[in-house]
Amino acid sequence: MTQSFPLLESIDSPQDLRRLNDSQLPELAKELRHFLIDTLSRTGGHLASNLGTVELTIALHYLFNTPEDRLVWDVGHQSYPHKILTGRRAAMSGLRQKNGIAGFPRREESEYDTFGVGHSSTSISAALGMAIAARRQNSLRKVVAIIGDGAMTAGMAFEAMNHAAEVNANLLVILNDNDMSISPNVGGLSQYLAKILSSQFYTAMREGSKHILSRIPPVHEFARRTEEHVKGMIVPGTLFEELGFNYIGPIDGHDLPTLLNTLSNVKHLEGPQMLHVITQKGKGYAVAEQNPCDYHGVTAFDPKTGQMFKKPAPAPTYTQVFGQWLCDMASADDQLIGITPAMCEGSGLVEFSKRFPQRYFDVGIAEQHCVTFAAGIACEGLKPVVAIYSTFLQRAYDQLIHDVALQKLPILFAIDRAGIVGADGATHGGFFDLSYLRCIPHLIIMTPSDENECRQLLSTGFYYRQGPSAVRYPRGYGLGIKIDSELKTLPIGKSQLRRQGQRIALLVFGTLLSAALTAADALNATVIDMRFVKPLDVEQIQHVANTHELIVTLEENVIQGGAGSAVNECLLALGYSISVLNLGLPDHFIEHGTQAELLRECDLDSEGIIRSITRHLRLIKPDDYLVESA
Repeated sequence: MTQSFPLLESIDSPQDLRRLNDSQLPELAKELRHFLIDTLSRTGGHLASNLGTVELTIALHYLFNTPEDRLVWDVGHQSYPHKILTGRRAAMSGLRQKNGIAGFPRREESEYDTFGVGHSSTSISAALGMAIAARRQNSLRKVVAIIGDGAMTAGMAFEAMNHAAEVNANLLVILNDNDMSISPNVGGLSQYLAKILSSQFYTAMREGSKHILSRIPPVHEFARRTEEHVKGMIVPGTLFEELGFNYIGPIDGHDLPTLLNTLSNVKHLEGPQMLHVITQKGKGYAVAEQNPCDYHGVTAFDPKTGQMFKKPAPAPTYTQVFGQWLCDMASADDQLIGITPAMCEGSGLVEFSKRFPQRYFDVGIAEQHCVTFAAGIACEGLKPVVAIYSTFLQRAYDQLIHDVALQKLPILFAIDRAGIVGADGATHGGFFDLSYLRCIPHLIIMTPSDENECRQLLSTGFYYRQGPSAVRYPRGYGLGIKIDSELKTLPIGKSQLRRQGQRIALLVFGTLLSAALTAADALNATVIDMRFVKPLDVEQIQHVANTHELIVTLEENVIQGGAGSAVNECLLALGYSISVLNLGLPDHFIEHGTQAELLRECDLDSEGIIRSITRHLRLIKPDDYLVESA
């Protein structure tokens, strides 16, 4: 039975929202929460974090003049209520689907999405830039950064706060605290203090006192310290005050009257302001409240029971293969240390964290620290394994070069979500890692073609002690290949012949091997599982160049600077003039959709590979090669 949302359905923009009375907002929050549950039960997506931001989103759009006033959401996956209230309610049925709306704020999607936020901890920097621009333009528009769900753990957030104080920007930062360690219990006293600390009277008295006492420096310093220490005993705001922010809170982020009163006061204050709001992930949906981690990202589910609809797994995922390997290797070698930047579940470390708690480190959303922390561990002879998404490793590139590779430190990087990621779209795509890793000296780069080879190459990288190594693997299921329980290694820099054909040789880097084998059957082509991007199997490349007329490289990475480029460089250095076709991801960002849809769109399924090769053959040898496309 279709649910009815009469109040919510009357709102197509924040202007409609502002026509409501305060007394109607709790009912709107109730409808919005039920709408989220109903919609995501069919589409999947980020559930728990969005249930926690319902009241906060309503209050912000009710009190601020959006889109003229700027809201920057961080992490972006908590912005679904914002999308719903800004004209995209109907579009939610296509959330994270091909040609549908994104799961994160996108400037191209709506004027209300002021900044694209897929990676975390960027909001304060971006909002500060907007606040400075407003000052330069003599604009009175307000700027608000809403940061939460762990995003405050990144150093970038504190760098921005330090700068905001220096330039005395008119900036409101809302810390959406949904179970961070700095949170005290929320009670009547803290609610009362928040109202006082955000009031015009308190602010005027505070600033006036500073002005008067500034003429008596010792007294002024004593008063400042006294204020900070008194507030620090009651609320956890001393750190923010030391950074130059006026700290207010904590307040209950689900109490609309308190939110409205406090925001009404805060929006008129000048200078950097920090409002600390306590919310609950999964608020209003019992199963999500009890298991916010499990219901952070959901597939389709039964809204009555919360039971997720999951098809039987055809094989282990590559993430699961890594997780099992990590536990097996940790059992075999007590020097192994597992490290992740806030991706325990996503990177498959849950079992490891339970079995080896003293050897497991989640450093928070702090990728730069993560890599250099691992470097320090490696300096002392232990064996760190860094489990990280391809897209997030980009954020620690300097550390990878200077703190790891330059010192030849033996760290294994297990790079998950390499290539196309599907519904999370462009912000999370692992499109570039082969290109940005390949140019770094001393680094070995491996691209397994199936789940068993993934396990073997992880062991190969772990046992390699002359420098760093990286194994990159995709999101999703393996091929159902039998996995060897032994911790076997493979010869470094050696490929494997998988099919012998004629005239055409497909050099495959990674899990496109299955599609390549299907295409090769139609083309009678040779297929080589290259396994290593660096070092390349030069001997194998020479052999196919001597025995074939066309070399085709295949990779789930951008073509520019990727594995195919490495083959091109090798052939040129050896003096070969053989025709080469590089197939990979195109020179544009790939949006959301299923992985199969997006691979097909990029001509990286078997039919697309055949079409691309046939087209190329017709160009270079139209009389000899007239291969029919599939």
